[in-house]
Amino acid sequence: MNATKRAVSLVLAWLLTGCAMRTGTVVEGSLQPRHFRFVTVIEQTEPGPGGWREACVHVPLRRDTGEIFKCTLGVGMPLETAALGAIQVELAQRISANCANLAAQTVFSSTTPVTALGLACEELRTTFGIGLDGAILGSRVRQQCHPATLSFNSKARKP
Repeated sequence: MNATKRAVSLVLAWLLTGCAMRTGTVVEGSLQPRHFRFVTVIEQTEPGPGGWREACVHVPLRRDTGEIFKCTLGVGMPLETAALGAIQVELAQRISANCANLAAQTVFSSTTPVTALGLACEELRTTFGIGLDGAILGSRVRQQCHPATLSFNSKARKP
């Protein structure tokens, strides 16, 4: 199954799951493409699939009780794939935001007040990773961020 068909199948599965599970936490807000500040960590040295980029996103998970958990998403993907060709940064950002938001809707629609936020974060990371890899084969979502994204984000925040 090609990447487009897998992505469409996954999106439909998420939508059906979200419609069937209307209990638990309501997701407010969403991640925007601009939240995914990708940094090239492995340059592409020859034509064809290769190279690698990373981004780091911190998502605060909150409860009405005041409990807060910072969910870290270390996002990585190739610069070019055989199926999609070269992947421009703007496309990588848009796909990442869409996949993350679909994952959040799926995961948080089934959480309950007793669901540990750390477990919800791990489930978000896993679900996001499945969706992102379906959209751009070889992509991944990890618990830690690449060191290059940490220095890039701190430089970007300074005046």
